[in-house]
Amino acid sequence: MKKTVLALATLAAVSGSAFAQSSVTIYGVVDASLEHLKGDDSVTRVSSDAFNSSRLGFRGVEDLGGGLKAKFNLESAIAVDTGGVGTGSFWSRAAWVGLEGGFGELRIGRQDSLIGGLAGNTSILGAQPYDDLNIAGTFSGSSSEYRRVNNGITYFLPKFVDGLTLAAQYSTAAKADEVANNDTGKTWGLNAQYVAGPFGIGAAYINSKADNLGNKDIGWLAFASYDFGVLKLTGYYEQDDREALSAATTYDKRDVYGLKVGVPIGSDFNLSAGVSKANNVAFNNNRDATFVTIKGVYTLSKRTALYALVTNVANDSNVDTTGGLNVGSAQAPVGQDSTGRGIAIGVRHAF
Repeated sequence: MKKTVLALATLAAVSGSAFAQSSVTIYGVVDASLEHLKGDDSVTRVSSDAFNSSRLGFRGVEDLGGGLKAKFNLESAIAVDTGGVGTGSFWSRAAWVGLEGGFGELRIGRQDSLIGGLAGNTSILGAQPYDDLNIAGTFSGSSSEYRRVNNGITYFLPKFVDGLTLAAQYSTAAKADEVANNDTGKTWGLNAQYVAGPFGIGAAYINSKADNLGNKDIGWLAFASYDFGVLKLTGYYEQDDREALSAATTYDKRDVYGLKVGVPIGSDFNLSAGVSKANNVAFNNNRDATFVTIKGVYTLSKRTALYALVTNVANDSNVDTTGGLNVGSAQAPVGQDSTGRGIAIGVRHAF
């Protein structure tokens, strides 16, 4: 009897040790809103992802000893308005495995591009439907471009200096499956960020082979921010250079630059506003647009928040019958000095 009790105690101790060395976390975000979009026509509807992208994810870490850890992340997009899983692959947001240790961290699989990850950090810039980088279709802000990469290999360097993060990335096929004797989609990128107290600065670069003829898609994004306590200022600039032109994207160089101001009102409410300009956006190499964004976020708890968003897109006089830029999927405004706008009121819950 004593031996049985001792054996059970030993097994429990070993099992407890094993479980203590590894863990899997289920997490997610549910974001839904009522929005009104106005272009040439208008639409009022329930929508998903206006403030944060809805998702379901699994994140795991195993301590291998000696400072070495194995990690993985699987993350699927969720459309709250329809219950769908978004477009494309099921694990469309992340599907990677990696190792972390004194050498830094290595990730292999589908993951954020380094320029997309910089824009997608909502505390800095934002790449949601009401954000300028998304509406302008930049490499960093549009999921149809280089927001994420397939077949990615990302290396995060060890932290030599507090607050400094450095990363490099290579993808064998960011835009399409790799085929024999075809370099289309092979991509590499760099990212550097530094945060010291109220000051933050960062930059990211992407270089992708657009075809097998030597043409490239090249983009870079940079930002700087300072938190004064009573307000936070963030300035940013992105430039996309596309050498291989097509009927759908006839620009050869596009840029977006802007300024955001965030003001905390009490401990639970934050109000932010931004003004930005996009030059040479898609469909017309001379087309420009000006964005004005306003966001109000009221925090109910660590997990739940209410929000209100307003974005106005003023297209310049070069807008022709193909229409200008607009918020979400609303019909593009057409004609001289055309304007599109979106208004959303919603709730975001994280778990």
